[in-house]
Formats: sequence, structure tokens, C-alpha cells
Amino acid sequence: MDHLSSTNILRILPEDGFQGALVGRVWRPGLGPSVVVVREDGLFDISSTCSTVSDLAAMADPAGTVKAARGERIGSLEDIAANTAPDRRDPSKPWLLAPIDLQVIKAAGVTFAVSMLERVIEERARGDASAAAAIRAEVLRLVGDDLSRLKPGSTEAMALKDVLMAQGAWSQYLEVGIGPDAEVFTKAPTLSAVGAFMDAGLHPKSTWNNPEPEVVVIVTAQGKIVGATLGNDVNLRDFEGRSALLLSKAKDNNASCSVGPFVRFFDDTFSLDDVRQTNVTLTVEGGDGFKLEGSSSITKISRDPEDLVAQTVGPHHQYPDGFALFLGTMFAPTQDRGEPGMGFTHKYGDIVTIAAPKLGALTNRMKPSSECEPWTFGIRALMSNLAQRGLINTRQAG
Repeated sequence: MDHLSSTNILRILPEDGFQGALVGRVWRPGLGPSVVVVREDGLFDISSTCSTVSDLAAMADPAGTVKAARGERIGSLEDIAANTAPDRRDPSKPWLLAPIDLQVIKAAGVTFAVSMLERVIEERARGDASAAAAIRAEVLRLVGDDLSRLKPGSTEAMALKDVLMAQGAWSQYLEVGIGPDAEVFTKAPTLSAVGAFMDAGLHPKSTWNNPEPEVVVIVTAQGKIVGATLGNDVNLRDFEGRSALLLSKAKDNNASCSVGPFVRFFDDTFSLDDVRQTNVTLTVEGGDGFKLEGSSSITKISRDPEDLVAQTVGPHHQYPDGFALFLGTMFAPTQDRGEPGMGFTHKYGDIVTIAAPKLGALTNRMKPSSECEPWTFGIRALMSNLAQRGLINTRQAG
């Protein structure tokens, strides 16, 4: 099974091809990370216009800047994508990186009713996959399976909370699912995300885990959503199920945050309303012949993207370089893989593809985090690199 097949490489683009303002990042041997525009005739390095994607997102008209920028052609999309996987890479040629850089990587959790119920199940199962089926039946009996119309924080939601507490069924996950305050956490350190066709990581001690296909919005320091991309908020159900205090270990491991393939900035072909209508699909293909398919529709989200952003940034918290926010997922796989009642978990080498019509496809191969490429290029390295290339100016630095 080949995650770098010509089919997967061609799927990287949105359905409307090169019509949108598509921006990525590429590692250029001998130079370093470069901001690129994705066009039909190739990838063009526009680092002299915007040395970081964070800087580009902060501009008054990011999409207009993208379309007007010239830049140096560094190769075709197909050739650069095909050179990205670590075990296929020619280090003398360019390869793709995650399309975000200085943005803080944030994530919203429990934003869909279905995933909220699965979190409750994880909590009660204490990370034991074999106990999940019986607990799932109990939780569904108590709360039902359609809470999508219930507005978090509303009078109706608080009334339901009282009923559930009286029955001993209340949970910290229900609190953030239907209560007034959203769960927003830091998914991964700045610059640590992997991009399309790279290996994505699972903690080697995890035995119950899953992909989380999500839309990721790009937000400025002022809280303005200016674009979007796709992401895999890789999740360890056993770790988080044992204790919510293990959230950081469940979420933040080497290569456990995948973002890409490109940022699509808002213009007349793509807007926040398109994000709100996005249907994200997921395919997992295993070397054992297993195949899992699912989807997550933003139309069923409990909290609007603008509400999630407003709960993330404001007088209570600032992000000078902007942030990328995972919006959450309604997808929570329960399909058995192996023994009945054990549910789904990843196996070594699974190929995960997350796709959406206007955002393209993000494909990764799953490995233990300890076997993925180590993360070594951080903020100090980026600043030093840009300075050496003469790509830091007072406007960007300020």
C-alpha cells in the first residue's frame, strides 16, 4: 500500500484545482523553509514577499497578496509532493512541510454531540476499549444520540445538565459539550506540525487510538478568521480515558499533529460560510486489508467557528502571531478491528486520508512517534535561518 501513489498526490488539490489562493511551505535544500504559492504551472517561492505564513495571514488582503506575488518557481506540485515521505526523500530536492509556522496550534474539543458522547464513554471506560460497548448503550439510554440542536449554555442545556446530575450521569465532557464554556487547548508546539505525505505519530504505549479529521481555521492576532486547511488531531483514547489530566500526553507527541496540505485564504471562491458547510471525509487503509470510512460535517457543529475563536482570543488571551484552531470532529470510530467489542485502533503503517471538496486531501502514514522524524527545527532555528537569508524586516519583526 502506497500513500504516495499518483492517485493520492493528485487528490491533494481541492476539487476546483488551482482556483483558490493556496499557500504552502516547502523545505528548500541549502535555504530552508519557504512560503510558496500553489499554481497550475508549479510552486513559487514568495518568501521575499512574506517570509512566514503568519506574516501573510496578518496582511490586509492575504488572498490578494498571494495572487499578485510572483516569486521563483521551485518545481511542480507532483514532483515536490512525491519527494516528501521520509523514506522516499532525496534530500537534495525540495519537499512539503506543514503550511503553518509561527501560529500557535490550538484545538477545540467536544464540539459535536457524537464525539461528546464518545468522550463520556472513554471517561467511564477508564481507557479500557473492551468496556466501551456496554457503557455506550448505557449513556445513549440516558442522554440519547441527538444533541445537535441543543445550544451550549442555553436554558435547555442547563436543564438537561440538572437532570443528568440527578441521575449520576454528569461528566466533565458533557460540561464542555453543552455548558457555556468551550474546551480549547494547545494541541502542539509552534512549528511542530507535520504536513501531507509525512509520517504521523502515535505514542508507542497507546493501544486504543484514532484519527480525528478536522477543519483548521487560520486566525489573526485580532481574532479574524482569514483561511482554512485540514488537520488530523491524533487522539489516544486510552490515555485520555484514564484521566483527563493526561490530555497533553494524549494529544501532544512527536508528529501527532498533522496539518495541510495547504492553507486556502478567503476570497471570492472560498469564505467562512464555505467552512461552515464543509463535509470532511476520512479513510483509513491498513496493511491488513482493513478499511474504515467516515465523515464529519461542520453543519452539525454545536458551536460556530466564530464563537470558538472568540473563546480563544480576546482581552483574556492574546496571540501576537495568530493561531491555527482545530474545530473538532463528530467522527468517533466504533467499528471493530479484530476482536468483537474492542472497537477501532490504529495499526502500524495505516494510511489516513482526510479530505474536503474545497481544501483538498491530507494523507499521512501512521507510525509510533518514536519512529517518526524527530522535530528539530524550532523558533530559534527559523529566526536564525530567516535572518541569514535577509528575510526579516522591521514590519515583520514588529
